[in-house]
Amino acid sequence: MGEHGQEKLQLRSDALVSPNGDTKIIEKHVENGHAAPGVNGGQEYKRYTFSPQPTLEDIRRMQAEFTDERNWNQFHQPRNLLLAMVGEVGEVSELFQWRGEVAEGLPDWTESEREHLAQELSDVLIYLVELAEKCHVDLPQAVLRKMALNRLKYPASKVHGSAKKYTEYNE
Repeated sequence: MGEHGQEKLQLRSDALVSPNGDTKIIEKHVENGHAAPGVNGGQEYKRYTFSPQPTLEDIRRMQAEFTDERNWNQFHQPRNLLLAMVGEVGEVSELFQWRGEVAEGLPDWTESEREHLAQELSDVLIYLVELAEKCHVDLPQAVLRKMALNRLKYPASKVHGSAKKYTEYNE
């Protein structure tokens, strides 16, 4: 463990842009300048990355305009937004139901199935962002706080390769 409980294990990333414009990140887990053993066998891992735009604030603003133009604020209260979001999560679940394990990148899915998933995930995100707005939660800042808390609850040196809950680890 490093200073202030920070782990020595670092993540180094290099961006690649494929011919179709998708950005991929090659990540190497590095410890003391060498590929860390046990992390993808020290091999490179190509991780999918999102485009930088729109930001969560852009999405919040677009949804607020959409809602205002339709006079729907009267219906878009926290409880209703939560229930709508749960319904959309159910729709995402239906897309995965009965498929068994699904490989990363969805190689066995058709383009139509991928687009359907993208639309349903977008609905979940839109409702989540609007719910956060209505509850006055600064979602990006809340994520940063939660990630810091998770690092404390799940130090890599203690939980590496395990799916146990933090309460199951011995001090």
